[in-house]
Order: sequence, then C-alpha cells, then structure tokens
Amino acid sequence: MKKRILFFLHKPPPVHGSSIVGGLIEKSSLINSNFKTKYINIGTSSSVKQINKWSLLKVFKYCMILLKTILQLVKFNPDIVYIAISAKGIAFFKDALIVFLSKLFKKKIVFHFHNKGVSENQDKLFYDKTYKLVFRNTKVVLISKLLYNDVKKYFNHKNVFYCKNGIKDSKINIKKMKNKSAKTRILFLSNLIETKGVFILLEALKILKKKKIDFFCDYAGGEGDISLEEFNKKVEFFGLKKNVIYHGKKFGKEKKALFLKADIFAFPTFYSYETFGIVNVEAMMYGLPVISTNEGAITDVIDHMKNGLIIEKQNPYELSKAVEYLIHNPEKRYKMGVNAQNKFKKEFTLKVFEKRLLTILQKL
Repeated sequence: MKKRILFFLHKPPPVHGSSIVGGLIEKSSLINSNFKTKYINIGTSSSVKQINKWSLLKVFKYCMILLKTILQLVKFNPDIVYIAISAKGIAFFKDALIVFLSKLFKKKIVFHFHNKGVSENQDKLFYDKTYKLVFRNTKVVLISKLLYNDVKKYFNHKNVFYCKNGIKDSKINIKKMKNKSAKTRILFLSNLIETKGVFILLEALKILKKKKIDFFCDYAGGEGDISLEEFNKKVEFFGLKKNVIYHGKKFGKEKKALFLKADIFAFPTFYSYETFGIVNVEAMMYGLPVISTNEGAITDVIDHMKNGLIIEKQNPYELSKAVEYLIHNPEKRYKMGVNAQNKFKKEFTLKVFEKRLLTILQKL
C-alpha cells in the first residue's frame, strides 16, 4: 500500500528558488506515482515586492492555509508531512504553526530547507526555544553538506539527508566559440534585489567601461526592493546606458533567447537566504561559465576556474577582474561553459533530483 505524503511547499508566483523546486515536486510523475500525495501552497505573497510585508489579504490567505492543513491532516491522514520551511523571520513562525498542528496529530515530519539563517538566530532565547520545539523528533533535507553548520545545533547527522536541486533539462547544444573581436554579452537574471548583487555588477561594469573594454549586459527579472526607476538612474549615473538594458520579467522562449545570446552569466549574490543559486544551474544548462560568490552552497555548484569563477562578496573590483578575464580569454571561457553543461547533466537535472528525493522519502 502506498504511503501518504502531505507536502507543504511554495509554488510560483513569485518566482524564486524554493517556488521553482516546489512546482517541480508537485508535477513530478516519479514522486506522485510512488506515493499518495496532497499539496498545500504555503506562500502568501503573489509578487517579490510583497515578501516580508504585512497585508489583510495575506492574513486571510494564511488562515485558509491553516484551515486546509487541519482538513488534510484529518481527511487525508498522511504518513509523512513534508514542509519546505523558512529558516527565520515571520515566515518561520508562520510555518511553525503548521508544524505544531502536524505534531498535534502525531505526524512524522521532514523539513526541506531551500534557505538558511537558523544559526544567525539560534542564540536568541525566543528563537532557540521555538527551534527546539519545532525541530524536535524530526528529519531534515539540506541542499548541500556545506549547509549543515546552519542547523547542526538542532539536528544530529543521522537525521539529515542531502538532496541537490535540479531543473528540467532543455537539451541545449553548446554554441561555437565566439570570434575574439565579437562583443561579449553578460547576463544577470534574478529579481531586482540589492543583495542579489544588482548594483555590484553595475559598479563592476563601470570599471570595465573606464578600461575601454567592449561588452553588453542584459538584466532580466522582476522588480524587488529596487524599482525600475532606481535601476535606470544607477545605469545613467554610471554612464552605462549604451551597455546595459533591463528586460523585465522573462519566461519561456524570451528567457531562453537571453541565455542563448549570453557568453557569461554573472550572479554576485550576497543574499542572506541564498543556499544554492538555482539560476546558476540554469546558466550551466546553457553552457555558460558562471561568475558567482561563496554564499551558501554555491561552491558546491561552481568549481572555481573549472566551470566558472568564485569571487568575494560585495567586491565590484574583483567582479570586474573576473569578467575581464573571461572576455579576454574566449578559449578558457568556452571550456568552462562545456564543463558547466557537463556538470549540469551529471548532477543537476530534474531526473537526478527526483531520484534523490524519492530515495529520501522511501527511507523515511
């Protein structure tokens, strides 16, 4: 008889790493064929701008989530409750109430962290006591072993599983190496959130322009804590109007076109929730060398000088040197792109991810 799993996860919109993975899990034929499943979307924001902001509509949505939780705990009677839990802030305490309801019904609980921040708050008395209550007698899935230190105070190694994220393989062919005289295109694709490195990259591009290095940079993603007006003002202030264009949100064929045009993917994040950088994996699928930081578990994805470059966080000068290196070394850039796609196919496809997650759920 198939075991029953009640999934609490995030689904788009808004589009971010956790919601992308949540959407993939819900649609997974492998997971759904091996278990009896029910899904509850625990997201209350419909856009990036709404995240961490209060509204009556969000309160209403949350009350409906709690009602659905109670109904499914009674009616569906799951063997396992899977929760894509937030690590800190209001979102954590909202998720904690779902955990307490599940514990009230004596359910086996497994958490899946797509963010981090437990260790930041574990020495605060209220957080510590709540963490202990929430995490007691549960299991946890982490994206990487590099993230274990964030939760080690509350989880013994025997209660931890590891499952790298994956995305659907679009079967992209590696492009031919560009002529040295051709203009290099850089791509930044993420929500316009300052800690994702939006302005850090602009500062790096300003340095490159002063050196008279020829390039073009595409920005794509929804507005976050940076508005379109603020972004355009910064572009103009740095004298980059002829070098940078913001495309807004792009999906499907339009997003694919941006990846296919690009030669370098830049993601200089210092976002405190960052664990994996799923956009880095997407860029690797397209055979792009990735420039990113050592935030979270990104160094599990990007091997420095092999399939990309790892730079210091919040350092536009170092970022400019990394971009300059790849512009002036097209052969190495091409080789890194090949290595990036090979690693993607081996470790980060949706099929590989589904098999990893299925194995974990079966062990539970």
